[in-house]
Amino acid sequence: MYSIRCIDMRQLNERMIRSKHSTIKAGDHSMKRSMDDSVLIAVLMGGPGSEREVSLSSGRAVLRALQGEGLRAVGVDAVDTEPILPDGTGLVFNVIHGTFGEDGSLQKILNERRIPFTGAGASSSQLALDKLLSKKSFVEHGVNTPLFDFISTSGESKTSIEEPYVIKPPKEGSSVGVHIIRYASEFDEAIKDVAKYDEIALVEEFISGKELTVGILNGEALPIVHIQPESGFYDMNNKYPWLSGGQGSQYFCPADLDDEITSKIKDLALEAHKALGIEIYSRVDVLLSDEQIPYVLEVNTIPGMTETSLLPKAANAYGINFADLCERIAELSMRLRKKY
Repeated sequence: MYSIRCIDMRQLNERMIRSKHSTIKAGDHSMKRSMDDSVLIAVLMGGPGSEREVSLSSGRAVLRALQGEGLRAVGVDAVDTEPILPDGTGLVFNVIHGTFGEDGSLQKILNERRIPFTGAGASSSQLALDKLLSKKSFVEHGVNTPLFDFISTSGESKTSIEEPYVIKPPKEGSSVGVHIIRYASEFDEAIKDVAKYDEIALVEEFISGKELTVGILNGEALPIVHIQPESGFYDMNNKYPWLSGGQGSQYFCPADLDDEITSKIKDLALEAHKALGIEIYSRVDVLLSDEQIPYVLEVNTIPGMTETSLLPKAANAYGINFADLCERIAELSMRLRKKY
């Protein structure tokens, strides 16, 4: 059995500090775009994990955007963990969400092949996707996160966190396997579902408040997105109604928050991004409690990349359209890994 003692992160609220990073100014297009249009970009999508369909949608959108910018881009559907790349691939634009694409496995393969790729590296990817590791890192770096515990999915262990709480797999994204437990009678069914994905379950204190997300691009915080599900919480049904037939969500960007809270949330998001050592870009999911205390839930290194996804929404509110966002990610990644 594997478990971690619960840690009350509220004690860290007074220690939250402002990031030294400055915030992007709206409409700033100062980055010189110099992506070499002779470079063959393989947009890697799909993958073998539970988020395959979402990844294919992201990949198609990125591919259209790059081709629309006049870049040499081709789509590659990775149906397993041994993707076949076109000869002469100069950059892999990784849009495989979750398993394989976001857990460091693909990044290790590309490092061995000395092929540049977009986004986070192998170590930071593994750290971010594995919530066991990322939660420990948040604690070590003073990043405010909900009270949490890890328990076995065998059903032999129970959490000491009182209801209501959230239980979910520690290495899945897109709210796969997430359950809110309000009554003890709901635990058995939830733990069986989580056991489909992992031997360990993450248990988090349930925080009532606003669901927010903060895009990070090149070390800077983009405008905050406020997510308001039509019903329940921000699960697969509300994230991807086109895929699940759910009711969907409303999005407000920039979020309707006062300047002080906005600054605090952006600083906290940057601290989480830095704590995990993430390169190029990410999306940090935050809960703002009814008491106006922000908590980091997780950091996504391969966030959704359709034109209506959350990171593109934030970039658009800042003045960066979707095609430009895709090209910037490609260019920044080439600069970082040009030694290859």
